[in-house]
Amino acid sequence: MMYDEPDLRPNDLSAFWMPFTSNRQFKRAPRMLVAAEGMHYTAQDGRQILDGTAGLWCVNAGHKRPKIVEAIKRQAEELDYAPAFQMGHPKAFQLANRLVDLAPEPFTQAFFTNSGSEAVETALKTAIAYHRVRGDGARTRLIGRERGYHGVNFGGISVGGIVANRKMFGTLLTGVDHLPHTHDLARNAFTRGQPEYGAELADDLMRILALHDPSTVAAVIVEPMAGSTGVLMPPKGYLEKLRAICDQHGILLIFDEVITGFGRLGSPFAAEHFDVMPDMIVCAKGLTNGVIPMGAVLVRQEIHDAFMQGPEHLIEFFHGYTYSGNPMACAAGLGTLETYADEGLLSRAREIGPYWEEALHALKGLPHVIDIRNMGLIGAVELEPIAGEPTKRAFSAFLAAYEKGCLIRTTGDIIALSPPLIIEKSHIDQLIGTLADVLKGLK
Repeated sequence: MMYDEPDLRPNDLSAFWMPFTSNRQFKRAPRMLVAAEGMHYTAQDGRQILDGTAGLWCVNAGHKRPKIVEAIKRQAEELDYAPAFQMGHPKAFQLANRLVDLAPEPFTQAFFTNSGSEAVETALKTAIAYHRVRGDGARTRLIGRERGYHGVNFGGISVGGIVANRKMFGTLLTGVDHLPHTHDLARNAFTRGQPEYGAELADDLMRILALHDPSTVAAVIVEPMAGSTGVLMPPKGYLEKLRAICDQHGILLIFDEVITGFGRLGSPFAAEHFDVMPDMIVCAKGLTNGVIPMGAVLVRQEIHDAFMQGPEHLIEFFHGYTYSGNPMACAAGLGTLETYADEGLLSRAREIGPYWEEALHALKGLPHVIDIRNMGLIGAVELEPIAGEPTKRAFSAFLAAYEKGCLIRTTGDIIALSPPLIIEKSHIDQLIGTLADVLKGLK
């Protein structure tokens, strides 16, 4: 079936400045998606494209899920928008309750945002303000990690460690330092699950604290498993060390679970998967299955309660967004969590993960493959870069895979895979088989 309706055939691509896209290349040869259902997109030329990336790490329940669609339809007819400042609507409270019920036990509060980037900003501001309201206002420093991705707002790129996301935007936030990343090809190549080596990298936090004095540090923020930089797993014992050091020095630990939240590793949150509890969890993406933008920060009770001081008529925390707890987004979130529960999707990665792992690691030995790593329903195939042309080899693989009917994602010269949690073995066979054909044809 060809999609020839006028609204599906834009006659001028020039006005839309596309995000994180090689705009000139795309507009010379557009790749248009016009429909989606289950595990597949439909391209403008009618081809079915297997979704190997859950959209952009977010469509965890698959596309066009009935309960989510119906929830949005009903909400649009009932209440389209309600202000979030000094007013409320029932679904925001319902979703917050559902979310904290799903989260690990320490988390009792949910602050809603519109994206992972905004949720990161919220968590960073909360951390600094928390120390201040407790009379510890000297704690303003933030510590992130090299190769970390925490969205694209100024706070997020300041604590983030992806060079291309930082280099054009000036000095960023002051008072920020970075831990070393955990990627170690020499010792951990072709690891299945958590790498054996690298826990000692967490000890570098002690060096940073000695440099700045621990009493000036508000929070450490890391992705428990780094996604957008190319799927980097935490070494065994690494997260536990970070938690212990933060506890020792009164520093808040923030997990950015925008990617790992909602079943990606086989548990609702990576904090449970690794059995390490931070002080705040940042989430988004899978919260609404990517259907309507929404993010959230999950907070421990004691952090929330520290703000609940002074006269009751005063605003306790001067922060929020016009669309915090938007009714449409809340409806989508409730429909999404119901879909996850009905189909057992938040533990699905544990069931099909072993098959996924074997299929992925079967690519070892193919041309240019220098590493493969996996956990839950996520994986990465790292390619040797072309000398003098970084990223080109992986981007060529992306284009070739799309032509063969599979959507993959690349970051640098790493192919990242994170399919919807509804994936079946036949889809895995198709995705990995296609990728094998692509790798065999790469120059």
